[in-house]
Amino acid sequence: MGGIGSGRHWQFGGDTTDDYRSIDIRWLKREGLLDSGISRRITWSRGGEVTGSINIQSEPGRVILDYRHRDHGGEWQPERYPVYLDTTPCHIGGVRHWFLCPARGCGRRVAILYGGAIFACRHCYRLAYQSQREQIHDRLTRKADRIRDRLGWEPGCLNGWGPKPKGMHWKTFERLVEEHDAYVDAGCAMFEARYGET
Repeated sequence: MGGIGSGRHWQFGGDTTDDYRSIDIRWLKREGLLDSGISRRITWSRGGEVTGSINIQSEPGRVILDYRHRDHGGEWQPERYPVYLDTTPCHIGGVRHWFLCPARGCGRRVAILYGGAIFACRHCYRLAYQSQREQIHDRLTRKADRIRDRLGWEPGCLNGWGPKPKGMHWKTFERLVEEHDAYVDAGCAMFEARYGET
């Protein structure tokens, strides 16, 4: 079996950062999860359904990742390992936090780790950003789908509107619907211009 980045997906250029769960150190900092002694379970969801979870425990100079994974429908395997942290000074004071990629032989300073068997940087998994592999109309459709996910609507811009999420302010809802519709209209116009009949 191959290691990180092996397999057909990379050979055919299929995997992007959007295909993987991720942990962003900037989000951890904002949530206070880098303070020593803090432990918290975080989850990922899509369309309102939880798709994964991980426990993050903060210690001086590192975080401990604790989760389970399985390869291709096999048995669940527990994983627990440290990811060391680094800081760099900011020009206007303070420091910026970084993960040191835990993949063997890497150690690259990164803000985001992507999950597979282990959490590692996008370079170790050889991931491109979604925007590097898509047409402009695809990018607009993806932005519309992100708004649909935030609103709890069914994915796919041709599925029409859904209801306003409970607890969301009407002003926020109306702004998001307006952004969604602008992305859909622009994406459809570009798709038609490119593939439509002449």
